[in-house]
Amino acid sequence: MAPSAVGSLFAGWPRPWWIAGGYAFELAVGRSWRAHGDIDVLVLRPAAGELHAVLTGWELWAADPPGTLRRWPSDEPLPDHVHDVWCRRPSSAAWELQLMVDEADGAQWRSRRDGRIRAPAASIGGRSADGLPYLRPEIQLFYKAKSTRPKDEADFAAVRPMLDAAALAWLDHALALTIPDHPWRASLTGGEPHTPAG
Repeated sequence: MAPSAVGSLFAGWPRPWWIAGGYAFELAVGRSWRAHGDIDVLVLRPAAGELHAVLTGWELWAADPPGTLRRWPSDEPLPDHVHDVWCRRPSSAAWELQLMVDEADGAQWRSRRDGRIRAPAASIGGRSADGLPYLRPEIQLFYKAKSTRPKDEADFAAVRPMLDAAALAWLDHALALTIPDHPWRASLTGGEPHTPAG
């Protein structure tokens, strides 16, 4: 699905949601630099029970760790250990949308990866020129940093120059807590630009 189609799908839902993954970077930067194999949307766990109503007629499949997919029925609360929901319309043989479920404590967003990484939920997103909500680049980079692939390095190279001092400090702090020896950190704190190995 294109981001605009996702926007139409979630239009009118009063709960917060953000386009995530590689498309989040594009919406923040305002241009494209690579192809995408899927589209991700971040939602907060307190609203997860409403997703069946938002995606009426869709199949929703919970990804039970470490990655076993099973149908998620509408009358079952999403288990606390499930952070990914794969979605498709019955007419589609392919997955069309991945929902990533993060935690929330009241008005505070809390990372599903590490509970020490948190921020006011109202502050974790931005809006594209055409009004689509996206996950802030520094937060998406934090999620991509765990095990980087060539596309993640390409995203970092494209997005790093546009991050302001506050975003750079946030990402460096998050990585210092979780992956203190991450190679991206040198270029976040005024060191040499990061060049991926190989």
